[in-house]
Amino acid sequence: MRADIVKLTHLMTAPSLSADLSSSEWRELIALAREENLLGKLGAILTSHDQIPKGSPARHLVGALMLSRRQRQSVTWEAHKIDQALSELDVPVVLLKGAAYALGNFASADGRLFGDVDILVPREHIARVEMQLRVHGWNSLKLDAYDQRYYRQWMHEIPPMMHVHRGTVIDVHHTILPLTARYRPDPARIFSEASRLNGFRCLRIPSPEDLVIHSCCHLVHEGEVDNILRDIHDIARLLETCFSSHDARMKLAQAAIHHDLQEPTSLALLLVQQYFNRPEIAPILDALEAHNWQSSHARLVNRYLRAIGPDLDSTPSWGKALARQLIYIRGHSLRMPLAMLLRHLVRKAWMQWRDKEPIRTAEN
Repeated sequence: MRADIVKLTHLMTAPSLSADLSSSEWRELIALAREENLLGKLGAILTSHDQIPKGSPARHLVGALMLSRRQRQSVTWEAHKIDQALSELDVPVVLLKGAAYALGNFASADGRLFGDVDILVPREHIARVEMQLRVHGWNSLKLDAYDQRYYRQWMHEIPPMMHVHRGTVIDVHHTILPLTARYRPDPARIFSEASRLNGFRCLRIPSPEDLVIHSCCHLVHEGEVDNILRDIHDIARLLETCFSSHDARMKLAQAAIHHDLQEPTSLALLLVQQYFNRPEIAPILDALEAHNWQSSHARLVNRYLRAIGPDLDSTPSWGKALARQLIYIRGHSLRMPLAMLLRHLVRKAWMQWRDKEPIRTAEN
């Protein structure tokens, strides 16, 4: 693991170290935290421990924290709009990831920057949900026939939708992994264990264990390393605040087993252990029988350690570029069978090449 990332993660777990940092060290840490989308989170942690430094570092940290709070207000307001649009359907609507952290007041939301709003609805109602969202101003972003087929036939969500006036994007899921994925989680459990959200008519938030499992799934299956350190910290904060008791940890392990997600959950928790070393993780790994994947997970963790972190030069090293590519390929291989994956990648490469072709006129 890179020394600068070690220094940043140590500061996030031991905020009192803030007092010992020099000006040059602060410059490096703020640049790194900004690149890794952790600056607001670092600002929230230091603020809660009264460890915000004076001068230039404070301006960056407090600025990022204020931006996060403003985005959190926007997510809350957007959740009200979604609730208004879907409440008359009488179907459960479960918020996922960042929106769930924010509306559920989980510590993972503190200082976090937010993007799209992710929701989960029962698959049998997804056509009604899509139609209702269209009535209230959301339109599909993916108009290409191949993309429409890709999402609707194979994926765990319909094509993303954007509101025509506000520009906000919503991802509507019916489960948490593609239908073609190696593992088959049980969305019915997420609905049955979700809690109603006060002040909303149809919105709910998942149980803490389903929040962790979905975050672990997303981390391992997406195959991208951008934002991955932020996602790892999200899980670390959930473990810290929601799984202090033995019973809660065992409930998390049992939920992962129920969802048939022991292997990806174990790998994600090993990554959390590497960066933030939470004491809750060891008994959960034992309950998941993580030793079954000990050698393969050790290789994968080393691959992530090489891949995570911003590029110090304009071009990443061969080792880092190769590690990122292998993570990308593995993530996609978990999402769909090899033959389908190859056809999809060839098709996407052709579409990208086609869209970059210059438009030829009659004069050409």
